[in-house]
Amino acid sequence: MTSTAVGPGAGAGTDERPQIHLGLTLLALCAAGLVVSLQQTVVIPLLPRMITQLHTDVSGVTWLFTAALLTGAVSTPLLSRFGDMYGKKPMVMVAMGLLIAGSVVCAFADSLGVYIAGRALQGTSAAMIPLAIGIIRDTFPRERLVGAIGIVSGTMGVGGTVGLLVTGVIADHTQDPHPVFWLTAGLGVVAAVLIQVSAKNTGVRHGGKPDFLGAALLAGLLVSLLLGISQGPRWGWGSGSVLGLFGIAAVLTAIWVVVELKVEQPLVRLQLLVGPQSLSANIASALLGFAMFGSFTLISNFIQTPADKVGYGLSGSVLAVGLYGIPSAALMTFFSFRTGRIAAKIGPAYTLAIGSAFAGLSMAWLTFSNAHGYDMIIANVLQGTGFGIGYAALGTLAVQHVPMSESGIASGINSLVRTAGGSIAGAVTASILSAHVIANTKVPTLDAYVASFAILSVGAFGAAAVALGHGLRHKGH
Repeated sequence: MTSTAVGPGAGAGTDERPQIHLGLTLLALCAAGLVVSLQQTVVIPLLPRMITQLHTDVSGVTWLFTAALLTGAVSTPLLSRFGDMYGKKPMVMVAMGLLIAGSVVCAFADSLGVYIAGRALQGTSAAMIPLAIGIIRDTFPRERLVGAIGIVSGTMGVGGTVGLLVTGVIADHTQDPHPVFWLTAGLGVVAAVLIQVSAKNTGVRHGGKPDFLGAALLAGLLVSLLLGISQGPRWGWGSGSVLGLFGIAAVLTAIWVVVELKVEQPLVRLQLLVGPQSLSANIASALLGFAMFGSFTLISNFIQTPADKVGYGLSGSVLAVGLYGIPSAALMTFFSFRTGRIAAKIGPAYTLAIGSAFAGLSMAWLTFSNAHGYDMIIANVLQGTGFGIGYAALGTLAVQHVPMSESGIASGINSLVRTAGGSIAGAVTASILSAHVIANTKVPTLDAYVASFAILSVGAFGAAAVALGHGLRHKGH
């Protein structure tokens, strides 16, 4: 095992140069986080249009979103493990390189399969966030950790909402989706350059071998589960194909747990997944990811639904999706920079509970009131407040109870379950929308949207309850 210097040390508080360098590092990590979260949602406003362009349906086109989340769930613990082995900065550069490659593939794509392949490559960059948090813990002085982690974590929600707006502006000028992916490729290059010139490759290194078997089993069980959920309405919930997929997912899950318990250096350390303090943090993360990523796809589709033809929706353009999201993006940005102070006073668990409650209120509002533009504005204000506070607090909660040497993998596991929650949300909502359609059309009914909004609301409120319980059980920790 080899090690390197950890952070700027005591001199950081008195030497201006380390302070400037830390600021540049944080800026570069935020830029990379913005690009990663932007690529996760940049395709969402285009989905209704691409249903026609790619000759598919809601269930099929949703895989353009779900595929990225799925590969993100698998790559996050794997690249986090590589980060602990070889250094976090090189793995950040790998993540950004895969994002750029996937963007270029999508920029040339002309079929659903090629788009899905490109999106899968883009999705591997989800590992950037836990790697960035690991870099912060390796380089920043202790008194600045909470604030810095909160800012980087908050970029997830900000970038996601900005992605909707950017796509709307581009789509307002062209029917061609390819420029959106050229944009993410270019931004990825800029972020990679910033990381290369500013971040240091510090922190303790650990030897060993990556758990490729664990990664393969995790990918298999997630694909089986999500495919079964998304295809249930089409194939029939009681069909042999769907039941077989669920059975395969269950068997692979059992095998994966056995492998992770026996392998010397597992992909996912189960004690960091289901340990006394880790379990509640990870459950809250999964539920909040379920609510957040699910809401992005639902809201985008709902806004673009033509009210004059189907009796509901806001008859908005792709650009309108982004414009409605401006309050959310602004509030996410505002709270991502201030949540660190709140968490320092009342603790990240209680802070997460507050944020999750606001997110739950956002979806609850749309469950009961969704006929007017102001309903969407109110929902986005609540959403921006909730996810801005919630995600900033989540980054700290995930790593505060683990040793510094395990911060990368702990953050990676938390990101894994959050991304897995989001991919399940995509499959669940696509299943509901495709199962309940207006007669002789492929357009979902209003009741299908209402049911989906309600389910996402329950997920967010569930995250609030879990976070509150965590805070009560672990006072002083």
